[in-house]
Amino acid sequence: MKELGSVESEFVAPRAQTLPHPIGVCERRINWRYAFAVGAYHLLALLAFVPWFYSAAGVTLAVIGVYVFGAAGMNLCYHRLLTHRSFKCPLWLEHAFAIIAVWCVEDTPARWVAAHRMHHHRSDERADPHSPLVNVFWSHMGWLFLENTDLGRNVAYDRYARDIIRDKFYRWIERYVVWITLAQSVVYFVAGFLIELAVGGSTIEAVQFGASVWLWGVVVRTIFVWHITWSVNSFSHVFGYQNYETNDNSRNNAFVALITSGEGWHNNHHAEPNSASNQRHWWEIDLTFLLLRLLVLLGLAWDVQLPQRPVSAE
Repeated sequence: MKELGSVESEFVAPRAQTLPHPIGVCERRINWRYAFAVGAYHLLALLAFVPWFYSAAGVTLAVIGVYVFGAAGMNLCYHRLLTHRSFKCPLWLEHAFAIIAVWCVEDTPARWVAAHRMHHHRSDERADPHSPLVNVFWSHMGWLFLENTDLGRNVAYDRYARDIIRDKFYRWIERYVVWITLAQSVVYFVAGFLIELAVGGSTIEAVQFGASVWLWGVVVRTIFVWHITWSVNSFSHVFGYQNYETNDNSRNNAFVALITSGEGWHNNHHAEPNSASNQRHWWEIDLTFLLLRLLVLLGLAWDVQLPQRPVSAE
């Protein structure tokens, strides 16, 4: 193993080899559920260019939402808590974070956890559901659009997410995930509508404000969180440096770390998946871990798993 202080060049080419699609992928069977959802959200997001849908409040909600939903929902809950069990928190808080994550429209907790645990188990091998060694588009989003029998609920859940599906709350999400997802659109629109009426706006103004809050706070924010999350699978397995020698192509990518609130320090994560912190050097800022530290100070998180491999003196 090389010393941790020996940082490679910022841009490192991926392995020379390429991989075919994972064995379980049915190349002629489109996953219409994902294809429709991703396509519909991207089409709806084009309404952001229509002035009638603009409001400063809506744009603000989108910007804040990228951090709240991305960091608290995807990073802290789906990834570090449910997938890797890197800390503990009250069950009510875990479930609240899980709803925030579901509202990111990246599938149910059990499905996400199963796919990510499979990724770690067979990272950058053919069984990896989203290795960039197939191609970068495949790892970024292409893997979502073809059926993969290895990710079928009976197979993946039993092997990789049995602890998640054992919880009645997560089984409830499995059953009603579509309605839970749609509920956020209702919440955002109704909240915007009522706020505009409360400050003296007309019904037409309330409809316009509610629509802007919905479009920016839900649709546009979801698009950004998607591509930010997916960039970890794609760019952080292609470009960057390594602090650790691992059995995969994981890289630390500063740009991805910036937009993902710390998930881009991906080589650090793959070296110690159960660590709640991805930071090893002082410049590798992990905003998601800072959020977890706040929860610890508030008495809302404990048993936090920290990195065990020391950083060599530089």
